[in-house]
Amino acid sequence: MVKYIFLSIRLIIVFVIIVNLVSCGAVIGRVVISKPDEYSHLYEANEKIILKAIARVFKEKNIGSNVTIDQKNHRVDSDYVVSGDWRTKASARVQRLNWKECEVVLAVTTEKKTETGWEIRRLLQKEQYDSFFSVIDLKIYEEMSRIE
Repeated sequence: MVKYIFLSIRLIIVFVIIVNLVSCGAVIGRVVISKPDEYSHLYEANEKIILKAIARVFKEKNIGSNVTIDQKNHRVDSDYVVSGDWRTKASARVQRLNWKECEVVLAVTTEKKTETGWEIRRLLQKEQYDSFFSVIDLKIYEEMSRIE
């Protein structure tokens, strides 16, 4: 009897989670925006190391193809990766703020193909950008530990 009570409670919890996910899924990618969202984060490292770390994250996460580092302008850019009716690219700018801090501004552009052309859509939220910044932080430490 107790076994069936726990089983029914688990089923109810699973049902609530599924309903919650389905209700959130309808909103993702439907918001059309005029320009991609940009989020920033501060790091305590050299611009060169930060640029290499960002490029590695772009390549590993397959955010864009043909990832290029522009040392002169302190940028990392990628070309579009097309998947069905969607395409995605990323760009990041690094700016030295003082002797120990650099600001990274990250923008991931996601576009959906429509009858009128490509429309920029909001696919990533602040939490996903924070996750990217955490991965970049780890890659910075990996780059700092490499022997050149």
